[in-house]
Amino acid sequence: MEKRKAYSGLAPWFEYLNDDCGYEKWSQYLIAKLKPFSLSVGVDIGCGGGYFTRVLQKNGYQTTGLDVSPQMLDFAQKEGVKAGVRCEYVLADITKTKLPRRFDFATAINDLVNYIPKERLISAFKNVSGALKKGGVFVFDVSSERKFRQKIADTVSVDDREDVTYLAFNRVEGDVATLDVTVFSRRQDGAFDRSDERHVQYIYREEEILGALEKAGFETLCVEGFLGEEKETSDRICFLAKRR
Repeated sequence: MEKRKAYSGLAPWFEYLNDDCGYEKWSQYLIAKLKPFSLSVGVDIGCGGGYFTRVLQKNGYQTTGLDVSPQMLDFAQKEGVKAGVRCEYVLADITKTKLPRRFDFATAINDLVNYIPKERLISAFKNVSGALKKGGVFVFDVSSERKFRQKIADTVSVDDREDVTYLAFNRVEGDVATLDVTVFSRRQDGAFDRSDERHVQYIYREEEILGALEKAGFETLCVEGFLGEEKETSDRICFLAKRR
């Protein structure tokens, strides 16, 4: 069966299937990183279903969500209405698009950077820099090389629930990880729809990220593991940078 674009079928289920990832603590960590700075207007790049966009908006930050997936943005808008949170959402690819306005801060949470091909990383970071005011803050993360090579490579991920089943067949070749994802979702009549899509991610080492930030005009302020863990043993590396 032909593979569709990433998150075309997974979009309405993504946050539900990730309900064990600690969204609440994660969002509080993000807010704590932004709090020391005088910030009010931001852009959440790769916002997906909009969880962090909504949290930032609720905490007083005027936040625009940006994503390449129309299905994800559709879900984000619906969830925003349910939550009574009004956010602007924009369909755009940060590797190709220079944003038309300036922000105080940008976030890119939960692997957005891992989806950027290596030859586009510097241009993507330059587009982020160009979207920020001088002194603007950029907070983002990547899944670590350790996670890809020790936990993802040559595995099958399964999450089987009453209304949805998720399968991912994972392989790593060099610095490229390919996840072939199948989602079976229950319809109202009890039958299941099947959706197949391919996710391609790239393994980034800390020095690659730091070099790209430098070339894009950023000063790196902090590098640490997930929620402040030791980065050597963490599945996620978090970066805080400021536009020079």
